[in-house]
Amino acid sequence: MGVAIGGQVREVLERPGVSGCVHVVDVDDPGREVAVRADEQVVIASVFKILLVLEFARQVAAGQLDPTERVLVRARDRLGGWGIAGCADDVEVSLRDLAYFAMSVSDNTAADLLLHRVGPDVLPMLAAELGLPRTRIVGGPRELVEVMLADVGARTEADFARIFPTLGAEQVRSMRVFDPRHTTSSTAREITRLLGLIWRDEAGPPVACAAVRELMSRQLFWTRLAAGFPPGVRVAGKTGTLPGLHLEAGVAEYPDGGRYAIAVYARTERLSTRSIDVDLAMGAAARTAVEALRAGANPPPAEGRGGPPELH
Repeated sequence: MGVAIGGQVREVLERPGVSGCVHVVDVDDPGREVAVRADEQVVIASVFKILLVLEFARQVAAGQLDPTERVLVRARDRLGGWGIAGCADDVEVSLRDLAYFAMSVSDNTAADLLLHRVGPDVLPMLAAELGLPRTRIVGGPRELVEVMLADVGARTEADFARIFPTLGAEQVRSMRVFDPRHTTSSTAREITRLLGLIWRDEAGPPVACAAVRELMSRQLFWTRLAAGFPPGVRVAGKTGTLPGLHLEAGVAEYPDGGRYAIAVYARTERLSTRSIDVDLAMGAAARTAVEALRAGANPPPAEGRGGPPELH
């Protein structure tokens, strides 16, 4: 049964021409899961912001940070992407608004500043505390951008925007940001473990876990996991994106109380593949796995856990 379900999930995900990893687990009964390459080490990009905002919420709950503390965001602080990066002038926001922007629109500038405030060395310790030994945090958004610029020989983000479209697929794949050994990475299984801990109030004080859940529910991007589920199912998630790499981790909550932690990673074979096709396949694969669990199936993992994962 596990192989059959895993095969169905893999088939749905691969329809637009992608390869990927999937892990779906019942939050309240972690022994019930569907797994496709769930133990493979993969790049997680902005999915790391879940850990970042969790650490922020834990420090607020402990009285170590004031969430209303003001931060002045200047031109030199801005990184590419959504949110504050598009502002023409200096912006003053609170720490909790940085957390909101980091989660709702995956704002790299907000995440970078928030990481600086909570302490960049703290996240690896948090991952270890939560039992995530294969979750590696290598810097933050600024370090990621600097590595990307260096790998294509760009001095500025404007240079990168000019050079990147001229690269061939193999040149893109050789960039360090796509190698789990050289950048922030984890496994689908560890990310769903993190989500389960947050949703069961086991990742820190209940008030901190609740804050993370609320912020994840405010994500504005809906074409991936959320697109796969019918009205009435509440999906809270966090995306991660790099050229040719689509990720999302989240939790689907059903009206009857069922809660399912989901991690889906999709990598396109061709950079020309339409993003929307990949996104919708991710949502469909997630729903296929969740419906298998809700139908009463209790499949073993589709992939074995023995031996080291193959890195791609």
